[in-house]
Amino acid sequence: MHAFHYRDGKLYGESVDLARIAEQFGTPLYVYSAGTILDHYQRLDTALATLDHLICYAVKANSNGAILKLLADAGAGFDIVSGGELFRVLRAGGDPSKCTFAGVGKSRDEIEYALDQHVVYSFNVESEAELDYIDKIAGAKKMRAPIALRVNPDVDPHTHEYISTGSRQNKFGIPLGRLPAVYQRAAQMRHLEIVGVQMHIGSQITEAKPFAEAIRKAAPLVRELKSKYAIQFFSIGGGMGIIYRRALESGSGKWWHDHDGEPSAFSVRDYAGAILPPLRELGIRVLVEPGRFLVGNAGVLITRVRFIKSAAGQPARPCAGTRRG
Repeated sequence: MHAFHYRDGKLYGESVDLARIAEQFGTPLYVYSAGTILDHYQRLDTALATLDHLICYAVKANSNGAILKLLADAGAGFDIVSGGELFRVLRAGGDPSKCTFAGVGKSRDEIEYALDQHVVYSFNVESEAELDYIDKIAGAKKMRAPIALRVNPDVDPHTHEYISTGSRQNKFGIPLGRLPAVYQRAAQMRHLEIVGVQMHIGSQITEAKPFAEAIRKAAPLVRELKSKYAIQFFSIGGGMGIIYRRALESGSGKWWHDHDGEPSAFSVRDYAGAILPPLRELGIRVLVEPGRFLVGNAGVLITRVRFIKSAAGQPARPCAGTRRG
């Protein structure tokens, strides 16, 4: 769902005439619908209501400060991948204890900064080398860093190969069979605190089955970690897809239609129906890290036509225009 529509030939965002906004603030201009973002957040929150859960918005999807404040005020946590993203979340009023720090290339400065902010909820650790690195940095500061290892469950997410992250061919995370030994190593490190386990199998996934399969594969490990180390949470990642559409000419009265062969929708109901049964059996807090699912169709980019140009044998076309983005 989104809140952009035509009324008497004018494009509105919620109840606001976007042409008037363009005149007031100039172009190019991004305009976001708070109602759309909150609707998506609340739908997901309601679908997971039977679980102890925390929705951690993936800041990389859109780090606009107003969006971050909107979600922080709604009670969201945040999934960050850099010190800069953490800075933006804190400036927007986000709670560092609701932030998970992911990313494959955290620098020393970023790790130190995160430790200094009254400690993030968790550092999501991608490799054994990173585990050693965080332990060393936390030790130098005489602190304990909360960590969750990222498991690679070897699941095909049925998405584009470049945004698939949960199969054995991908570099992300630690293989499922190797993880118990790595957690045992982590438990012996004086400056680490084991708080959870995390996975993320890919992006733009438009069916529920891969998520449920990954959860079921990881479930025995989660039970073992809960028994041995009293972990607090299981993060199942994000990756819920959205429907991309292309614009038609404005004179047609309709701006959007589906790409050929593209799925009609990603159903929150189907998603929840697939993942809730295996998660309920675990009896542990669940973290979800959606990004584009919350904000992907919540904004428009407004531009202004400057010139009309035609080429030989081709119809005249504007050099710029107003479009959704």
